[in-house]
Parts: sequence; C-alpha cells; structure tokens
Amino acid sequence: MKHFALIIALIVIQLTFSQNTVSGKVTDSKGQPLEGANVYIEGTYNGTTTNPKGEFSFTTEEKETQVLIVSFLSYETATIVKKVSEMKDLNIRLREDVDALDTVILSAGTFEANDNSKVSVLKPLDVVTTASALGDFVGALQTLPGTTTVAEDGRLFVRGGDADETQIFIDGIRVFTPYSPTTNNIPTRGRYSPFLFDGITFSTGGYSAEYGQALSSVLLLNTIDEPDQEKTDIGIMSVGGSLGNTQKWEKTSLSINASYINLAPYLAVYEDRNDWKTPYRGAQGEAVFRQKLNSGMLKFYAAFDASDFELTQEDINLEEGLDYKLNNTNFYTNASYQGVLNNGWSMLTGLSYTNSNTRVGIIDSDIKDIENSVHAKLKFKKRFSSRLKLNFGVEHFITDFEEEFSNPNIERIDYGFTNHITSAFAESDIIFSTKLALKAGVRGDYYNLFNEWTIAPRVSLAYKSSKNGQVSLAYGNFFQRPTNASLKFSQNLAPQNAEHFILNYQYVNDGKIFRLEAYKKVYDGLVKFDTEFATINSNFNNSGNGFAQGIDLFWRDNKSIKNVDYWFSYSYLDTERNYLNYPESAQPNFANTHNLSLVAKYWIENWKSQIGFSYQYGSGRPFTNPNTDAFLGEKTKGFNSLSLNWAYLLSQQKILYMSVNNVLGFNNINGYQYANSPDINGTFNRRALRPAADQFFFIGFFWTISEDGKDNQLDNL
Repeated sequence: MKHFALIIALIVIQLTFSQNTVSGKVTDSKGQPLEGANVYIEGTYNGTTTNPKGEFSFTTEEKETQVLIVSFLSYETATIVKKVSEMKDLNIRLREDVDALDTVILSAGTFEANDNSKVSVLKPLDVVTTASALGDFVGALQTLPGTTTVAEDGRLFVRGGDADETQIFIDGIRVFTPYSPTTNNIPTRGRYSPFLFDGITFSTGGYSAEYGQALSSVLLLNTIDEPDQEKTDIGIMSVGGSLGNTQKWEKTSLSINASYINLAPYLAVYEDRNDWKTPYRGAQGEAVFRQKLNSGMLKFYAAFDASDFELTQEDINLEEGLDYKLNNTNFYTNASYQGVLNNGWSMLTGLSYTNSNTRVGIIDSDIKDIENSVHAKLKFKKRFSSRLKLNFGVEHFITDFEEEFSNPNIERIDYGFTNHITSAFAESDIIFSTKLALKAGVRGDYYNLFNEWTIAPRVSLAYKSSKNGQVSLAYGNFFQRPTNASLKFSQNLAPQNAEHFILNYQYVNDGKIFRLEAYKKVYDGLVKFDTEFATINSNFNNSGNGFAQGIDLFWRDNKSIKNVDYWFSYSYLDTERNYLNYPESAQPNFANTHNLSLVAKYWIENWKSQIGFSYQYGSGRPFTNPNTDAFLGEKTKGFNSLSLNWAYLLSQQKILYMSVNNVLGFNNINGYQYANSPDINGTFNRRALRPAADQFFFIGFFWTISEDGKDNQLDNL
C-alpha cells in the first residue's frame, strides 16, 4: 500500500511539473478589457475564456512552440506563435474587425444601388417603379442629386459636365454607344432594359482609378449572376410589347429579353407637335449566358437594336419645316470572366465589341456614320488581409469612326479617325480601423493618336465620425479623349482634363439615408473651334477651360411612415466654361443652378397596389438672345413636371400598370430658336422650343409565368 501511494505521488508530481500555465490579459485597442474572449491552443482542447477584467489562465501539457488563438466577436482574431513556456503574463490587444457592418465605407461621390451593398441609396427596383423614369436607368438616376434636368436630351448631365463626360460600363466593360440616336428636342433613352441587371453604381465624381475616359461620371451596370428560377415574362403595352424567358440548369443559365416599340398607334390618339411621316419604331433584343466554373463565373452578354423614324419639325427659318429622317442599327457584346486564383488572388478579364451604323437625312443632305469599337481588360485583385486590398490591371480601347457626307450640290466628303488608348491602373484600399479608411490609386493612359501619356492620381479618405455618420474626402485627376464630333474633323488635339475635389457627409440609420456633398471641378484642355458649327473647315485646339462647383443634398426614408418610401434630392450648381465656339466663359446652356426631385411610393395592401409620384424642378437654363449683346445672357423659365404611376396586382403574377408624365400639363420651354435675319424693325424673331408633347400616357399589362407561381414583374415596372 505504501508503494502504491508513492507511485501515485510520483505521477502527480510528474504531471504537475510537465504542465505549463498560459496566462495574460485581453483588451481592445483602447486598453479596455474584453470579457468572454476565447483563448486556446490551436489543435487542442486546452483553453478558456476571459473574465470581466479580461484576464485568462489555463494549464496545458503542450510543449515547445505552439499557436495561441485569441478571438472575440467583432474583433480580428489574434494569432501568437511562441514557446508555451513563454506564454505567461501576455498582453494581447485585439483590433476591431473591419469587415463588420458598421465599418466606415469609401463613399464620396458614389451612389450604390445594389441589394448586396452595405449602403444602397437606390435599389434596382427603384429604376422601374419611379414614376418619371419610364423604366429607364437614366430616368431614375435623374432623381439623384448632381444630375441636371435636360428634358429635350434625355442623357446624363452630371455636375456641370455635358453628357459625353459620363461613361457607362456593363460588368466592368465599356459601352461605347449607350444611347439610341435621336433628333433635336426629342429625348433619347438608354439602350439597355433593367430586366437583366441587379446592380448599379453611379459615381458623380472622384471615382476609382480602374475607370477612365470620363471627365465627370461613370455608371456601372452589373448583370444578374444567377437567376432565382425559370420563368417567362410577357408585356403588352400601349407603345408595343415585350417577351422575356429565363432557363436555368445546374451550372448554366440563359436569359433572353426582346421588345418592340411602335409609336404610330399612340400618336394616332395623342398627337404631338411634330409632323410624323414614319413614327418612331424600334426592335431590341438582349441575352445573358452564364456558366459557373470551379473557381469563377463566365458571362456572355449581347444586345442588338434597330430603330428608324422620319418627321418634319417646325423651323422658324424654313416655312415648310425641317425634314429629318434617321435609321440606326447597333450591336454590342461582351464576354467577362471573374474568378478566384490561389493565395487570395482573384482575376477579372473581359472583352467588348460595338458596331453602330447610323444614317441621317436632313433636307437634301445625307450623313452616314459607322463606328466600330473594342475594349479589352485584365484586372487582378489581392486581399492581403481584411485591412489591405490591392487591385491593378491593364486595358486597351480601340475606336474606328467613319463619316460620309453627301449632298446633291457638292462632292461627297469622307472623314473620320482611328484611335488606340492603352491604359494601366493600380489602386489600394487601406483600412486603418473601423473608423478610418483610405483608397489611393493612379491611372496612366497612352493615346496613340496624339502620341501622349497622361498620369492621373486619385485618392479618397473616409472617417467614421459617429455610430451612424461618416465624413469623406476625395481628390482625383481625370482625362478623356475629345469626342467623335471633334476628332472626326481634326486629330491634332490632346486629351481633356478635369480635377475633382469632394467633401462628403453621410448618415445611415434604420432605413434612413442622409448625404450632403460639396464639390469643385476644374477643367483644362477643353476643345474649342472657330466656326458657328464644327466642320471640316474649322480650326480646333485645346485652349478651353472651365469650372463647376456646388452642393448636393439627398434624404431617403422608408421606415418612418408605414408602407411609404420616399426620397428628396437637391443640387446647387455654379459653373462656367469656355469651350466649343464660345466667345467667352459662360454658364453652358445645358446647366441650371437649382435642381430638385421628390419621389414617393405608397403600397396599399387592400388594393394590392403601389401608387407613386415624382416631382422634378429645374431652374431656368441660359440661352443667347441676338437682340442683345450678351452671350448666353438670358434664361428660360423653370422646368416643372409631376408624374404619377399605379401598379395594380390583378393576381399574384399579373399586373396592370399605368403612368402619366407631367400630369398637370406644365408648359415647359427648353429654349428658343431665333430667325437668321432681323425683321424690318431690326428685331430677331423667335419661337419657343417646347417638348414634342406636354404629357405622355402609358398603360401596360405584364404577366409572369414562373416555377413557384409567385414571382411577378413588379420588379421590372
């Protein structure tokens, strides 16, 4: 018995001396103790949790070098590698997890519209349920601050920049001809329907170094990665019809959407101010093919549309009016791959091709444009940690543009250009803490046509000033080649330049978003010419300049009032520029000082209906009165429009939709056309340039046939 007791004592003594004690204290970055943190040796069951003082202590039989893991919710996990005998009285500070939902985000100059985004100013659904948008991306974005209401044009004019200064990308690949061509005083529309997209990023300034060739803004559209189910969508509208179908397999899916628009029946009921010989008609088709691979996603997107019309417009200098006809075909396709590589690397690569043919007839003259464009891109991303991310890449743009002008009285003239741009970019996101983040990058572009390099640094800094608020600063240098309208006549030019300075405050809390942003843009190297209109005989140079500065305000709330979602935006713009054929610096005729939008949507459960309205106001825009000596010295009256819509659920998958734009019939004036010569009293007479129609009425029936029997097209109205 004595021997047995001795053996037990020896074993206890051996175990006691063979065990090591691991101890220490866990605090946050400010030195405050963290209670309940998990502390353990990797690959074992040896560990404990910290007490209210953040202290821990446990014993282990492990020896030599081991890995100690310390983890706590909302903090980054700490890993300590050392000999167990040295794991005593440790002082461990955990850093806040920068992937947490309340981490600061880099948002200066950018509006997200994505269901997966931390902060979405708009949702994809908003594109098609905003009363004034008529199902067009551009129409919905025109309710955001920073945009200018140019009702007769229809494109995006952002912060004092003209429409050519905004570029559009699909799945990261450039779209060269995003709008359907039209004529004066008839607004265009974006070519691409919202049916196949689920994400939008709209940057009004200070955007990433990844994107170039845009002086003012970029709009990023992302196609749906994976459809929820197979379905067929049918639309019968007062202006045409649409048909869509989605097929889904194990790793593959295909979505197709087609539409046909013909305004002849509509114009037979609601005449407008034009004398139509062939009312607008257009056919459009889009398709997205998706293939899941082991480590990524391969997508093919293609869109084709064809349109034509012929009309006679009133003209103060032509008694019989101005005859105008247009025929256009446009094909765009891109292929993109996004996948994960080894060791935290990922890759995006893509290629796009555009072919656009436009034929315009103006009285006796005939103009034919052919544009072929290519964009190739390769980008790599590396996530070194949750605090450091790097992306860099290269891309190449090719544009071949040809124009042919013919008239019975002169010999045919051919002109155009071919331009190559090679670009490289690099950018890093550095997350210092949940409260402070930095994005810094640089972009270089080589212009083959001008034999010139440009270097554009860009940086943005964000600081979380409170639980729900943050402040951001951004600076960027941006370059863009001159437009086709200039380069087709002269290639002896250089890239145009703009510098952006942005200060942003954003507050987000439980369905409420408030944004206040001040900015300034400085333009240099803008294209000028010395004739009334740009022609082959004009002298072109890059001596133009200008500025744009202002304040943008946005507020959205979808929680305070039951079943009501609304937003308000206001923009103040102070801008002047000296470009094109301007004799002096002046506020351009597409810019106004004040823009205001108010959008509201109300769901009425008992009626199974969504009712919405949208009000837009834009202060008067400048025009030149030849009866005075001032250039762009007078302004039109303000623009007003109130639009209403109603979506009624006939059944779970059948919807009746109605809308009317400018329901109150405001008499809006887009500008004035003056006579070429004065009358006998020495006065230049004028006529008001009014919209083709004061109001537009729309009615449609939409039917979805899906697997679950519940899906409907409310998302697409």
